[in-house]
Amino acid sequence: LLEDIGITANKNSIPFDKQNSFVTSGIRQGTPALTTRGMTATEMEMIATLIAEIIMHPGDKQVAQNAKENVQALCEAFPLYQNIDKGDIG
Repeated sequence: LLEDIGITANKNSIPFDKQNSFVTSGIRQGTPALTTRGMTATEMEMIATLIAEIIMHPGDKQVAQNAKENVQALCEAFPLYQNIDKGDIG
């Protein structure tokens, strides 16, 4: 669900989980990748809301489309390479 809207997450075990370590019970979000782009707690809250919405409404195409548009807007507002013109990218 997250990948479909442009959010990358890694499956990870959760500390003190009773499941076998080969069963991934949680996800891991890479906040360093976001802060490197200049995002702050405000954007993290927005992303958390998008994650919650998409998880609470699986299969809802309107929710997915809205979330995808918001993720795209965040990526455009906080480009990965801030000092490169789009025309410079081959």
